Amino acid sequence: MRVTVTDSQIRDAFEKVKHMAAFEESRALFATGKRPLEMIQAMCLHGEVLRCFGEWGKGVYPGGLLERSIKEFIILEASRRNNCQFCRQSHIDFIRNLNIAADPLGTVTNPAAAGRTTREKLAIEYTGLAMTQSNNIPDEFFAKLKKHFTDPEIVEMTFTIGMINLLNMFNNCLQVRYLNECALMPVA
Repeated sequence: MRVTVTDSQIRDAFEKVKHMAAFEESRALFATGKRPLEMIQAMCLHGEVLRCFGEWGKGVYPGGLLERSIKEFIILEASRRNNCQFCRQSHIDFIRNLNIAADPLGTVTNPAAAGRTTREKLAIEYTGLAMTQSNNIPDEFFAKLKKHFTDPEIVEMTFTIGMINLLNMFNNCLQVRYLNECALMPVA
């Protein structure tokens, strides 16, 4: 990781967000003498960034309106396209731990062959379109999207695509790495 974070900075940051459930697991890990994931460590250098990240978690991920599988596939597809090692690898583990798909990367690169639901396929396709031509998503595709998703769900999906792109850039610029910390961890 390109930034240096001390235990004191992590402790101070966690104290400021102690009311936020989003960081319970990271705080508990730190209390046992282990550091949280590198992305969380980096965010501990700026308390407001950490707090904003926690609010996103509270309202959209893993909560929110959309099924968890849809959110995981959006995150994985965006992270694959952005070559974000941290998000790609951690969400491969989440998808496997949640028994959503045995071959997560195969699912997003070829959703039709993976036996996914129509909503999951559309979400993966929408992620690609949003990332490659956000100013020119075909009306025909959007009409299809609206047949399977409510307007609030489309807003959540679009926000999730944007948010994961921000996090991918954050992690890539700071060379935040995933070290298989979640591979065997149960996911709620």
